Amino acid sequence: MTAAPTDPILITGGTGFLGSHLVEVLLSTGRKLTIVSRQPRPELAARGIRVVVGALHDPAVCADAVRDAGTVFHVAARVGVWGRYEDFYRDNVIATKTLLTAAQNAGVKRFVHTSTPSVVYNGQGLAGADESLPLTTSCPSAYPLTKAIAERAVLAVNRPEFLTTALRPHLIWGLGDPHLVPRILARARAGRLRIVGDGQNRVDMVHITNATAAHLAVERALAQCNHNGYTGTQNAGIEGVASPSGRAYFITNDEPVHLWEWINELLVAVGEPPLTKRISLAAATRVGAVCEGLWRVLPLKGEPPMTRFVAAELAKDHWFDISAAKRDLGYRPTVSMAEGTAELIAYLKR
Repeated sequence: MTAAPTDPILITGGTGFLGSHLVEVLLSTGRKLTIVSRQPRPELAARGIRVVVGALHDPAVCADAVRDAGTVFHVAARVGVWGRYEDFYRDNVIATKTLLTAAQNAGVKRFVHTSTPSVVYNGQGLAGADESLPLTTSCPSAYPLTKAIAERAVLAVNRPEFLTTALRPHLIWGLGDPHLVPRILARARAGRLRIVGDGQNRVDMVHITNATAAHLAVERALAQCNHNGYTGTQNAGIEGVASPSGRAYFITNDEPVHLWEWINELLVAVGEPPLTKRISLAAATRVGAVCEGLWRVLPLKGEPPMTRFVAAELAKDHWFDISAAKRDLGYRPTVSMAEGTAELIAYLKR
């Protein structure tokens, strides 16, 4: 394996949860960084980071951002379970394709796209699913649909001179998480959280430290491909190891947990009562359909309290086989679920 690359990096979404962790790790190694932000970030500019202000669906912004970059970490995306399809398409598809074009024109060598496991949504539980599953073309949520289109576009342009890989981290969490745990706690405290289904579904998550490490691992693996001239259809030169270029990988802690047991552990630890009220998946799906209808026809703000997609995610298995990431990227989770949960509970108690 060659040493980690040293050329400049562009990180989109560099002020978000995952992106900011990538920024911190890469700054500590002396890498020259550029980020794209919709707002000026003088605190980052003061640390030597080049900040390009603008939107990623703007070709001029992308052309400026990729200047001199050897690697692009495309982390930015519109996330959420509700919203106009047009908005998701602009921010997840048009922005990705615009950035891809700019990166190729600028001679970028490596393009790492942060995707999501929901790109393989099929309405069924996913137990031990691997990368052979097809990308979704039918989903009651715009986020998985547009992320699937974006991932397909990224992998389709993989070339020996422009290597592309997609990573699919599932439910990133840890200290500083602005989404998963805060939403759980807020809904529970407001009395708006119910166990959906039988409460026995298992899900994979990935600690922020592990998700960050996976992105760094794929950059090193792609640099090896640059060095050897391999593409995604060839062996990377190590017995049993494939080149990651042109491929997608699930990234998890490799420790599926019973979702509702894990949630109740958190709630009890911070002095909240455990969840005991339940709603069947069928009932939650009906409620979700009604809520979606109301949010479409009435001027209601925010996200519906339930959607069909959320009902399925809360009730069904979603855990994944990460053998490919271990084999091809050398990825190994270093922060276990137990360690991360203990750290998080201690933080929440403070």
